[in-house]
Amino acid sequence: MVKSIQELLAQLPAVDILLKRPAIEQLATEYPRGAVKAAIQEVLGNIRREVLQQIRQDLPELPTIEQMITEELIQHQFSLRRVINGTGTVIHTNLGRSSLSKRVQQQVEDISFHYSNLEFDLESGERGSRYSHLTEIIKELTGAEDVLVVNNNAAAVLLVLSTLIKGQEVLVSRGELVEIGGAFRIPDVVTSSGGKIVEVGTTNKTHLNDYQQAVNEETGGILKVHTSNYRIVGFTESVPIPELAKLADHTAIPLINDLGSGLFIDMRQFGLPYEPTVKEALDQGCDIVTFSGDKLLGGPQAGIIVGKKKYIQQMKKNQLLRALRIDKMTLSALEATFELYLDPTQAIQEIPVLRMLSLTEEDCLRKATILAEKLEKNTNDLTITVEKDASAVGGGSYPEHSLPTYVVSIYSDVISAETLQQKLRESRMPIISRIKNQKNYLDVRTIEDEEFAFITSAIRTLA
Repeated sequence: MVKSIQELLAQLPAVDILLKRPAIEQLATEYPRGAVKAAIQEVLGNIRREVLQQIRQDLPELPTIEQMITEELIQHQFSLRRVINGTGTVIHTNLGRSSLSKRVQQQVEDISFHYSNLEFDLESGERGSRYSHLTEIIKELTGAEDVLVVNNNAAAVLLVLSTLIKGQEVLVSRGELVEIGGAFRIPDVVTSSGGKIVEVGTTNKTHLNDYQQAVNEETGGILKVHTSNYRIVGFTESVPIPELAKLADHTAIPLINDLGSGLFIDMRQFGLPYEPTVKEALDQGCDIVTFSGDKLLGGPQAGIIVGKKKYIQQMKKNQLLRALRIDKMTLSALEATFELYLDPTQAIQEIPVLRMLSLTEEDCLRKATILAEKLEKNTNDLTITVEKDASAVGGGSYPEHSLPTYVVSIYSDVISAETLQQKLRESRMPIISRIKNQKNYLDVRTIEDEEFAFITSAIRTLA
């Protein structure tokens, strides 16, 4: 019996009913709830129009409606999307570097969606400084006299040099005249800041005497640069920071140390080589230290400047600071991240980059075995195996060092590894793999346990 238009429209499920369906609730974990609701309204609106125009004589089944909603979401999704990092590169620059701790989320939401005391002093009731919210906690963690935060470490170096070295010479070892990601070159940064670079030493060897001979009345400071994503090995020598600090103090010029990654925890406990922490750099005599808020620190993108108050106060008066300042969301995420570092054990457990780096080989084997078992239950068309491999730290950190890991290998004798990789990227939640030996590798070191369900669903769809 053919139903009337009114009867069909009356049977159309309500938006609230669909939102409570398990399949739609799952979508709400992958997409913003507002986008899911809009997709439901769009699908129901299309069905309603087809009924009114008598194009449709009956309603789709609920599973069909759910599939229509999914397709609507896929067609109208944001360009910037969450992805699953199966590459094993922990600090993956192309994939947003470090993920934030879940504990940071509530603080960022509270500050982002409400008014805040961003530049308001609650005690005095007068205008305050946005930088004050981070000053005390970073001073406590590093022992610095003062703190300033800008939007990334390149900006931090630029602000330091344009304030302290403008119109003067800055001494840099030839072996530290590096270029890092995005064509960020130390010589160009010095020039852009209005300083004049003076190269000292040679590419592989620089002695204290090289610095001493280069100092003159035109010298504005000494710049120490962490070489980050490359190493000079073999017949090499560099000047220890304490010796440079003595020279800087004797000649009354600042010693500036661009650390690159902000390290607050000794990474040797995870099997990584020694790298100086921010506190150690200051304790050794650096007047100014700059570092990134993301990368090894595991916070949002930011450039953090710590050190002597007399120098940082000058930077706060630099007109360039307004162009480089950070917003309330970054500030709130940084403060919440630094709070975790007050307890190093908690930081390792809750900051994703530290948690991933701390995973042992046995931890990775356990995770890979669980994921492989889940995938094997959902396909007979793909060959799923667990293999031993190596993860990378990434982000220009520890370029010569890898971490032992286990991967889930996915192979098809029907389609190529490249085609399978593309299909994984086209999943509802894109999965980024790496290809080795004509197989797609999913390194579990960089995959959260909660993401196993998304991968299983994608593989089921492929199969």
